[in-house]
Amino acid sequence: MVLIKDAYFDCFLYEDSSLAHYIHHLLEEKKVSLEDDISNLNFDLANHQQVAEMIRTNVLGINKVRVYSLKMNQRDFVFIFAHSEEEAIRLYEKTFHQKPLNCHESLLDFEFYRGTEVVSFRDRRKEFGCFPAIAGYFSRER
Repeated sequence: MVLIKDAYFDCFLYEDSSLAHYIHHLLEEKKVSLEDDISNLNFDLANHQQVAEMIRTNVLGINKVRVYSLKMNQRDFVFIFAHSEEEAIRLYEKTFHQKPLNCHESLLDFEFYRGTEVVSFRDRRKEFGCFPAIAGYFSRER
């Protein structure tokens, strides 16, 4: 059994703003409780206009940070944490004084070695206080 409180917590962990705001609204309206099973979550009970306004004004302060892979040349890539692709490209251009060859969103749960430990971008993101920020570099073998 999955409780609404567990789903709500996951919304903050994975930065799912829409679902978090819907749950928040339904909790405020006392249409569900944190101890209810997730199957009791009925979006038809929500005032969709109110929730849309809550999302627009970001009442819960969820600002999703993604990781982007920007290609520097045929071998080298830089990974940048940013709120959007445009923000990642701006930081790249400001830092390297050129345009990237491409820019693609990467998975936050992608794991890699840092020294002898295995970490993910989600783990690394916790080490930063503000965004955008350079998360790291990767070079392909020749």
